[in-house]
Amino acid sequence: MHVEEKLTAETFPAEPEKATLEGKNKFLGFWFFLGGETVLFASLFATYLALKDSVAGGPSAKELFQMPIVFLATMLLLTSSLTSVYAMHHMRNFDFKKMQLWLGITVFLGAAFLALEIYEFTEYVHEGFKFSTSAFSSAFYTLVGTHGGHVAFGLLWILTLMIRNAKRGLNLYNAPKFYVASLYWHFIDVVWVFIFTVVYLMGMVG
Repeated sequence: MHVEEKLTAETFPAEPEKATLEGKNKFLGFWFFLGGETVLFASLFATYLALKDSVAGGPSAKELFQMPIVFLATMLLLTSSLTSVYAMHHMRNFDFKKMQLWLGITVFLGAAFLALEIYEFTEYVHEGFKFSTSAFSSAFYTLVGTHGGHVAFGLLWILTLMIRNAKRGLNLYNAPKFYVASLYWHFIDVVWVFIFTVVYLMGMVG
Protein backbone atom coordinates (compact mmCIF):
# COMPACT_ATOMS: atom_id res chain seq x y z
CA MET A 1 0.00 0.00 0.00
CA HIS A 2 1.43 3.38 -1.00
CA VAL A 3 1.32 6.35 1.37
CA GLU A 4 -0.47 8.36 -1.34
CA GLU A 5 -3.36 5.89 -1.61
CA LYS A 6 -6.77 7.01 -0.44
CA LEU A 7 -7.26 5.37 2.93
CA THR A 8 -10.46 4.52 4.74
CA ALA A 9 -11.22 3.04 8.15
CA GLU A 10 -11.44 -0.36 6.48
CA THR A 11 -8.11 -0.13 4.63
CA PHE A 12 -6.17 1.63 7.39
CA PRO A 13 -3.71 -0.88 8.95
CA ALA A 14 -3.98 -1.91 12.60
CA GLU A 15 -0.53 -0.49 13.34
CA PRO A 16 -0.16 2.43 10.90
CA GLU A 17 3.03 3.64 12.61
CA LYS A 18 4.83 0.49 11.42
CA ALA A 19 3.02 -0.11 8.13
CA THR A 20 5.79 1.40 5.97
CA LEU A 21 9.56 1.03 5.93
CA GLU A 22 9.89 4.75 6.68
CA GLY A 23 7.61 4.34 9.69
CA LYS A 24 9.67 1.41 10.98
CA ASN A 25 12.86 3.43 10.56
CA LYS A 26 11.37 6.36 12.49
CA PHE A 27 10.36 3.96 15.24
CA LEU A 28 13.84 2.42 15.41
CA GLY A 29 15.58 5.77 15.26
CA PHE A 30 13.45 7.04 18.11
CA TRP A 31 14.65 4.25 20.42
CA PHE A 32 18.28 5.17 19.69
CA PHE A 33 17.43 8.78 20.47
CA LEU A 34 15.69 7.71 23.67
CA GLY A 35 18.80 5.83 24.75
CA GLY A 36 20.78 9.06 24.63
CA GLU A 37 18.08 10.90 26.54
CA THR A 38 18.10 8.21 29.22
CA VAL A 39 21.86 8.59 29.67
CA LEU A 40 21.43 12.37 29.94
CA PHE A 41 18.83 12.17 32.68
CA ALA A 42 20.67 9.38 34.50
CA SER A 43 23.71 11.68 34.69
CA LEU A 44 21.59 14.56 35.99
CA PHE A 45 19.98 12.36 38.63
CA ALA A 46 23.38 11.07 39.77
CA THR A 47 24.68 14.64 40.03
CA TYR A 48 21.63 15.74 41.99
CA LEU A 49 21.90 12.86 44.46
CA ALA A 50 25.58 13.66 45.01
CA LEU A 51 24.89 17.35 45.68
CA LYS A 52 21.46 17.41 47.34
CA ASP A 53 22.90 17.88 50.84
CA SER A 54 25.34 20.64 49.80
CA VAL A 55 23.09 23.56 50.72
CA ALA A 56 25.88 26.01 51.70
CA GLY A 57 23.70 27.72 54.28
CA GLY A 58 20.78 28.05 51.86
CA PRO A 59 17.36 26.41 52.18
CA SER A 60 17.18 22.64 52.10
CA ALA A 61 14.67 20.57 50.16
CA LYS A 62 12.63 19.92 53.29
CA GLU A 63 12.35 23.65 54.00
CA LEU A 64 11.59 24.63 50.43
CA PHE A 65 9.36 22.19 48.58
CA GLN A 66 5.58 22.60 48.64
CA MET A 67 3.68 19.36 48.09
CA PRO A 68 0.30 20.83 46.92
CA ILE A 69 1.84 22.52 43.86
CA VAL A 70 4.08 19.58 43.01
CA PHE A 71 1.24 17.07 43.45
CA LEU A 72 -1.09 19.09 41.19
CA ALA A 73 1.62 19.36 38.54
CA THR A 74 2.19 15.61 38.75
CA MET A 75 -1.50 14.85 38.29
CA LEU A 76 -1.66 17.15 35.27
CA LEU A 77 1.30 15.48 33.58
CA LEU A 78 0.17 11.93 34.34
CA THR A 79 -3.31 12.73 33.03
CA SER A 80 -1.77 14.13 29.86
CA SER A 81 -0.07 10.79 29.33
CA LEU A 82 -3.46 9.10 29.49
CA THR A 83 -5.01 11.54 27.01
CA SER A 84 -2.17 10.88 24.57
CA VAL A 85 -3.03 7.16 24.82
CA TYR A 86 -6.61 8.01 23.84
CA ALA A 87 -5.26 10.03 20.91
CA MET A 88 -3.24 7.08 19.62
CA HIS A 89 -6.25 4.81 20.09
CA HIS A 90 -8.26 7.04 17.76
CA MET A 91 -5.34 7.23 15.34
CA ARG A 92 -5.37 3.47 14.97
CA ASN A 93 -9.13 3.64 14.41
CA PHE A 94 -8.58 6.21 11.64
CA ASP A 95 -10.51 8.92 13.50
CA PHE A 96 -8.43 12.01 12.82
CA LYS A 97 -10.77 14.51 14.50
CA LYS A 98 -10.87 12.63 17.81
CA MET A 99 -7.12 12.11 17.66
CA GLN A 100 -6.64 15.86 17.24
CA LEU A 101 -9.07 16.53 20.09
CA TRP A 102 -7.22 14.31 22.55
CA LEU A 103 -3.85 15.65 21.43
CA GLY A 104 -5.20 19.16 22.04
CA ILE A 105 -6.18 18.15 25.58
CA THR A 106 -2.71 16.65 26.04
CA VAL A 107 -1.13 19.94 24.99
CA PHE A 108 -3.40 21.91 27.33
CA LEU A 109 -2.51 19.71 30.32
CA GLY A 110 1.19 19.82 29.46
CA ALA A 111 1.08 23.61 29.18
CA ALA A 112 -0.66 23.82 32.57
CA PHE A 113 2.10 21.64 34.06
CA LEU A 114 4.75 23.91 32.57
CA ALA A 115 3.00 27.02 33.92
CA LEU A 116 2.98 25.51 37.43
CA GLU A 117 6.66 24.68 37.16
CA ILE A 118 7.50 28.25 36.14
CA TYR A 119 5.40 29.52 39.05
CA GLU A 120 7.23 27.14 41.39
CA PHE A 121 10.64 28.34 40.21
CA THR A 122 9.55 31.98 40.58
CA GLU A 123 8.46 31.37 44.17
CA TYR A 124 11.77 29.69 45.00
CA VAL A 125 13.75 32.59 43.55
CA HIS A 126 11.73 35.05 45.64
CA GLU A 127 12.63 33.00 48.70
CA GLY A 128 16.33 33.35 47.88
CA PHE A 129 16.75 29.92 46.31
CA LYS A 130 18.57 30.81 43.09
CA PHE A 131 20.65 28.78 40.68
CA SER A 132 23.89 30.04 42.24
CA THR A 133 22.75 29.73 45.88
CA SER A 134 24.36 26.34 46.44
CA ALA A 135 25.45 23.14 44.74
CA PHE A 136 22.04 21.73 45.69
CA SER A 137 20.17 24.58 43.98
CA SER A 138 22.31 24.28 40.84
CA ALA A 139 21.70 20.54 40.63
CA PHE A 140 17.97 21.00 41.30
CA TYR A 141 17.40 23.67 38.67
CA THR A 142 19.52 21.79 36.12
CA LEU A 143 17.63 18.52 36.56
CA VAL A 144 14.08 19.87 36.87
CA GLY A 145 14.74 22.66 34.36
CA THR A 146 16.07 20.20 31.78
CA HIS A 147 12.90 18.18 32.19
CA GLY A 148 10.85 21.36 31.80
CA GLY A 149 12.73 22.12 28.59
CA HIS A 150 11.83 18.66 27.31
CA VAL A 151 8.18 19.29 28.17
CA ALA A 152 8.27 22.55 26.20
CA PHE A 153 9.90 20.76 23.26
CA GLY A 154 7.29 17.99 23.42
CA LEU A 155 4.46 20.53 23.39
CA LEU A 156 5.98 22.31 20.39
CA TRP A 157 6.46 18.99 18.60
CA ILE A 158 2.84 17.88 19.06
CA LEU A 159 1.43 21.31 18.23
CA THR A 160 3.50 21.48 15.05
CA LEU A 161 2.19 18.07 13.94
CA MET A 162 -1.39 19.06 14.70
CA ILE A 163 -1.20 22.35 12.79
CA ARG A 164 0.83 20.99 9.87
CA ASN A 165 -1.56 18.08 9.28
CA ALA A 166 -4.85 19.82 10.13
CA LYS A 167 -5.91 19.90 6.47
CA ARG A 168 -4.04 16.81 5.33
CA GLY A 169 -5.76 14.40 7.66
CA LEU A 170 -4.26 11.07 8.68
CA ASN A 171 -2.13 8.92 6.40
CA LEU A 172 0.68 6.40 6.54
CA TYR A 173 3.24 9.18 6.21
CA ASN A 174 2.27 11.22 9.26
CA ALA A 175 0.91 8.40 11.47
CA PRO A 176 4.44 7.35 12.57
CA LYS A 177 5.22 10.99 13.41
CA PHE A 178 2.22 11.28 15.69
CA TYR A 179 3.02 7.94 17.32
CA VAL A 180 6.68 8.78 17.97
CA ALA A 181 5.68 12.15 19.46
CA SER A 182 3.28 10.31 21.76
CA LEU A 183 6.05 7.92 22.86
CA TYR A 184 8.28 10.88 23.58
CA TRP A 185 5.54 12.38 25.74
CA HIS A 186 5.30 9.13 27.73
CA PHE A 187 9.07 9.24 28.25
CA ILE A 188 8.77 12.76 29.66
CA ASP A 189 6.09 11.55 32.07
CA VAL A 190 8.20 8.61 33.23
CA VAL A 191 11.14 10.94 33.92
CA TRP A 192 8.84 13.18 35.96
CA VAL A 193 7.73 10.22 38.10
CA PHE A 194 11.40 9.69 39.01
CA ILE A 195 11.85 13.41 39.68
CA PHE A 196 8.75 13.49 41.86
CA THR A 197 10.03 10.50 43.85
CA VAL A 198 13.76 11.23 44.07
CA VAL A 199 13.70 15.02 44.28
CA TYR A 200 10.46 15.95 45.98
CA LEU A 201 9.30 12.99 48.08
CA MET A 202 12.79 12.03 49.26
CA GLY A 203 13.57 15.72 49.80
CA MET A 204 10.52 16.28 52.00
CA VAL A 205 11.22 13.16 54.02
CA GLY A 206 14.79 14.32 54.47
